[in-house]
Amino acid sequence: MKAKASITAQKLLNLYRQAHVIVGGWAAVNRVFVDEGNDEVVRELQDLPTGKMLVRHIQNLRDGTTPMDSIARELLPYGGMMADSGENADISSSDMQQLISAVHAFNPSPEGMDSFMNTPVIKKFGNDWVLMTQNALSNNPDALRKFDDIVRVSKAYNLWNKANDVLSQPATDRIRASLQVDMPEYETYLPMFGDEGKDLLRRLHGLTSSMPSHDAS
Repeated sequence: MKAKASITAQKLLNLYRQAHVIVGGWAAVNRVFVDEGNDEVVRELQDLPTGKMLVRHIQNLRDGTTPMDSIARELLPYGGMMADSGENADISSSDMQQLISAVHAFNPSPEGMDSFMNTPVIKKFGNDWVLMTQNALSNNPDALRKFDDIVRVSKAYNLWNKANDVLSQPATDRIRASLQVDMPEYETYLPMFGDEGKDLLRRLHGLTSSMPSHDAS
């Protein structure tokens, strides 16, 4: 089914582009590439921006050229700029202490998320706060593990807001198709909100289940 392959191809491409902020990194997303990147999906990827690079990466994983927890340097999305961002960041000892204190003091609530994001050093990092913090904490495994939790919480709140925004709009075919691509992330993060999150997820599933079937190639 071409429509289904196209949706899967876009999902894999999204994972490829966002691997630098996904907990587990390449080890986590490479398994998905191998499991879901069948011949039909690979054909769809060939026609998408940067899709050919992902196809080469999938081929490298399948033939063992690239280990399952890695990627060839020349196939890094964005030319490797995202992976390298902040690698040589100049962070003072006082900023580092402030960062570590903020990580350890984090409270997984909306107020706690706002407080963390308003920490001066995080505001200084701007839109690159995830990568910059990961690089800054690279020699502090305990703080880095705690920061991974903060990234998950941030992602969950973003998806909560995004889901409510989707459900507040008229259910067009474009919104349904986009929702199906993003569904794995909703299924991962919305249950973190307990019964309310599960109810929200059921409503999103209701939208995707009402999509028309397109079996023609």
